[in-house]
Amino acid sequence: MTKKDKLQADLEGLVKKWKDKKGNLIMILHSIENIYGYVPRETSLKLSRLLNVPLARIYEVITFYNYFKLEPPGKHNVSICMGTACYLRNADSLIEEIEKILHIKEGQTTKDEMFHLDVVRCLGCCGLAPVMMIDEKVYGKVKKNEIVDILSKYVKEEE
Repeated sequence: MTKKDKLQADLEGLVKKWKDKKGNLIMILHSIENIYGYVPRETSLKLSRLLNVPLARIYEVITFYNYFKLEPPGKHNVSICMGTACYLRNADSLIEEIEKILHIKEGQTTKDEMFHLDVVRCLGCCGLAPVMMIDEKVYGKVKKNEIVDILSKYVKEEE
């Protein structure tokens, strides 16, 4: 089964499951996000036809909610906490350093799709501020000069 065939089958199954239920669009979009990690444009176009919903309505929902992404996520998600404790301990300098090293801005993914950068409200580790999380691993009391070494561990794992 090709990727395109799988996409079509996944989408038809989701539409069938949610077709006559209230709030079906958002539930289908959540399922798509869970399967692919983002909502591919091709999927939105097919969903528009299958549900007989204008494409503009689908994008209205996708862009309204922070949960949905329009671009493929990176293999590793880098989250920088900007909660009060982290902010007061110069988390913004960590963001600047990561942007400089990876050549991306907040919400972007590196060209090789290795890293995606998110800035978040709080990671719940205030005593470790400033905090950076990569995937599920928390790095506390991070200093700007440690970032290259931390990121390079993930690059070496891929080699």
